[in-house]
Amino acid sequence: MKVKRIVANIAAEDVAAAQRFYGEALGLDTLMDMGWIATYGSDARMSVQLSVMSEGGSGTAVPDISVEVDDLEEAHARLSRAGFEPEYGPVDEPWGVRRFYVRDPFGRLVNVLVHLAR
Repeated sequence: MKVKRIVANIAAEDVAAAQRFYGEALGLDTLMDMGWIATYGSDARMSVQLSVMSEGGSGTAVPDISVEVDDLEEAHARLSRAGFEPEYGPVDEPWGVRRFYVRDPFGRLVNVLVHLAR
């Protein structure tokens, strides 16, 4: 058996509120919307990964979701324009990522990051 994909599921009363954060600000495509469930994604190949953490690194809280982007400053600008201000960062971390934390409309802590060139 081979795991093909891992999906993060977020409980929310107002499923449509996800569009502004995940669709508009982060630029994910709406892959499915049935009213009670909306799925956002990309046709880019994504790796299967699951992180189990005792802390978020640098003394931060454990984020609920991590979103890797290709341009952190653009992601920061888009989220800020949409009214989502970071709770942490942007900051270069000693393990080779630049990141910030922001809350989605449902209160989930989202770690938005880019890997730094070494």
